[in-house]
Amino acid sequence: MILQCGVLFAFLSLGELVVMLTGVPVPSSIIGMLLLTLGLKLGIVRLSQVEKMADFLVHNLGFFFVPAGVGLMRCFGVLSDQWLPIVGASVASTVVILLVTGHVHQHARHMRRSTKA
Repeated sequence: MILQCGVLFAFLSLGELVVMLTGVPVPSSIIGMLLLTLGLKLGIVRLSQVEKMADFLVHNLGFFFVPAGVGLMRCFGVLSDQWLPIVGASVASTVVILLVTGHVHQHARHMRRSTKA
C-alpha cells in the first residue's frame, strides 16, 4: 500500500512540476490526476498499482472535507452578510452544470448509436 501511495504522490508531484514550469492556472492536483489517467490509459501504470490506495481515499473522502467545513464555520460573519449571492450562485451553477451534463450525455449517446449503426 505504501508503494501505491508513492505512485499517487509521484503523479501529484508531476502535476506540481508541470504547473511550476508552465504557469498554467490549473491546480496541480488536477494536472496530476490527468497525468495518472493518461498513464493508466497508455499502460504505463497498471490499475493494480494504485487501486487499493485509491479505494481507501475514496471511501474516506468525507474526512477530507472536515477542514473546509471548519473553515466555513469560522467565517459565519462573512457568510451571513453575503448569503443571498452565495445561494444564488450555488443554485445558478448547479442548474448550469445539470443542463450541460445532460446535453453532453445525450450527445454522447447519440454519437455512440450512430457509430454502432
